[in-house]
Amino acid sequence: MRILSGIQPSGKLHIGNYFGMMKPAIELQEQGEAYLFIANYHAMTTVQDADALRAMTTDVALDFLACGIDPEKTAFYRQSDVPEVHELAWLLSTLCPMGLLERCHSYKDKIARGIAASHGLFAYPVLMAADILAVNSNVVPVGRDQKQHVEVTRDLAIRFNNAFGEVFTIPEPSIRENVAVVPGVDGQKMSKSYDNTIEIFNEGKPLKKRVMKILTDSKEMEDPKDPETCNVFALYTLLATEEEQTALAERYRAGGMGYGHAKTELLDKINEHFAPMRDKRRELAENMDYVEDVLRQGAGKASALARETLGKARKAVGLE
Repeated sequence: MRILSGIQPSGKLHIGNYFGMMKPAIELQEQGEAYLFIANYHAMTTVQDADALRAMTTDVALDFLACGIDPEKTAFYRQSDVPEVHELAWLLSTLCPMGLLERCHSYKDKIARGIAASHGLFAYPVLMAADILAVNSNVVPVGRDQKQHVEVTRDLAIRFNNAFGEVFTIPEPSIRENVAVVPGVDGQKMSKSYDNTIEIFNEGKPLKKRVMKILTDSKEMEDPKDPETCNVFALYTLLATEEEQTALAERYRAGGMGYGHAKTELLDKINEHFAPMRDKRRELAENMDYVEDVLRQGAGKASALARETLGKARKAVGLE
């Protein structure tokens, strides 16, 4: 089973990214032949500063390697190092109905958030389909909000196969049902778009300041509190054992504990969980030759598959 995942380098990775995408991607290493790419071409729809794009691409590479991506188990690469996907995207685009893209909710959502409309933003699902089909992925793990993009990929692959013969593997979405919705410091879903994130590799005073900003209700220290409705407790449950969660919940309900105490408990858990990864990231940052070698080797594996797939597609449509 070949599994493909990708993430855009569009800002500092945060706890929501870690539990929503990074941790599941790392766990997938044990379940099949894993491919993971840094979607820097996709990021260009919103990031149009060359230095920023380079820096964020490097950050994502360091972050994933520090958090547990094993290059022996996962082909980890930059999207821009596999240019075959672009020719493949063009071949797919010649069969892609406008209506199919017009129905994609992600485009509408981004326009509604003020992102400038562009061909790249509109045709994003076609390039995503090329990413998936180029390596003949069988499974694409996605959240429910991204399922539509895999459905577009399936539609385009089926259209191509029907028109030109069996070239593409038809991928299946793997919906991450049990992925937690991680609240940001304002209580909304944690997202760079809302500027409400807690960064994975933040530490010291900046991290403490961010944690202490988490929105709570106005109950006094002596009042009993409901852990089930508290953003602080929701974040704590992602990092603590069941026993630790039960103990803190009892302190909530008993009263006599302020939210500042709960935030301190959360801060300790964040530091405990991510401290080894921070140390690993610092080591990696001092050895960028190794990081580049990992990305080149991953791109080599992905390119070998992509060249084979593209060759079949070119021959099928009459370009060879």
